[in-house]
This record gives sequence, C-alpha cells and structure tokens, in this order.
Amino acid sequence: MLQAALFDMDGVIVDNRDAHLRAFAEFARRHGIPGFDTSALLPYFGSTNAVIMGHLFGRDDIPAGEVERLSQEKEAIYRELYDPVMEPAPGLMELLAALRAAGVKIAVGSSAPRVNVDFVLDRCRISRYFDAVASGSEITRSKPDPEVYLLAAKKLDVRPDHCVVFEDAFVGMQAARSAGAKVVALASTFPRETIRQRGDYDLLADGFRDVSIGDLRNLWE
Repeated sequence: MLQAALFDMDGVIVDNRDAHLRAFAEFARRHGIPGFDTSALLPYFGSTNAVIMGHLFGRDDIPAGEVERLSQEKEAIYRELYDPVMEPAPGLMELLAALRAAGVKIAVGSSAPRVNVDFVLDRCRISRYFDAVASGSEITRSKPDPEVYLLAAKKLDVRPDHCVVFEDAFVGMQAARSAGAKVVALASTFPRETIRQRGDYDLLADGFRDVSIGDLRNLWE
C-alpha cells in the first residue's frame, strides 16, 4: 500500500536539465576539455558527480578530494545560472499538498549534493512538504544502485515496497525498481517514446498534473 512518495530532484522537482547542461559546458570550457558534447551527458543523468567527472575527464581514478573540488566548482556554476529562473515543476505543489493531506510521507532521493537539494527546496519554498532528504552527499554508490532510495525509505521508517518513486532518468528508474518501490516515470528529460522503449516503470506521465492520489494507490492493485 502507498505509505511514502520519494522524489528525485533534477528533472523531477524542477525542470533543470538545460541549466545543468549549460553549467557542464561552461565547466568543460574552463578546464579545456576537448570535444565536449552535452548530449553525451544525458545517459549519465541521475548519476553522482563522481561518475560524471570520471566520464568528463576520461579516468576513473580521480582522488575523492579532487572530485569534491571539481563538483563544487561545477555546482556553483549551475546555481548561478539556474537561480534567476528556478520554479517548481508544474503541478508539483498540488501533488505535494494532496500527498500530505492523504497522510503519505514524502522524501527526496537525489544523487545531487545536499547543498543543491537545499538550494532547490528553499528557493521553491517547498521544504515544509518533505519529511526527509537522502542526497548524493550521504551515499557511496550512485544510481542505478538503490542505496539513495533505500536510505530515503529508512529515514521515513517505511518499507521500500510501500514507496512510490518519481523519476525521469533511466538509472533512477533502475534504482527505484531495485529498491523494491513502485515507479512513476516522468517524461521531462526524455521523450515518452524513449521511456516506453527503455524505461522500467509502473506508470508513465507527462507531468505531475497527470498523476492523482488514486493513480498512485492503484499501483498496488
């Protein structure tokens, strides 16, 4: 039964794909990364910065401290670019209010660093809806590993199989499924047809306005 809703952040709570791509492009320019192509990053959406930095620099042995420094630099660029235009995804506020009224616990389960999660929740003025946050700052394994969603469920004291996860990225859908949760795929980062072909989900929606509490409860029928 539906007891908790877990939300990925990037591409779900906010439609910030283009802001991240612009930030990575500027980051690549500053570091002289040759042949940078933003489209090559799309398969890595939903992953931690450690995974993405390894891809950008073509190596998997970057020391943790260096990954952290590079990540902070890129995320500072992202926040500067996105702050003036940030707004919650259409229909999100209404769904959060409906979940709260129905007694459903709510958490964020994001690969993003905690500073980015707080940045989005505070700027969108939606922190009050969330009972817990599990972020990339607390995990050691990136999606598609289920660690972040298992942590979010644990923080809510809810079994993962009583959770529904809202995701836009394929690695995130895999992580949610591996955790044992129900999965709502949102066609925000990838087209519906691409998600139909590659996604692992229980419900596919264009956005939050297409999802009701009844739809979510029916996932357990």
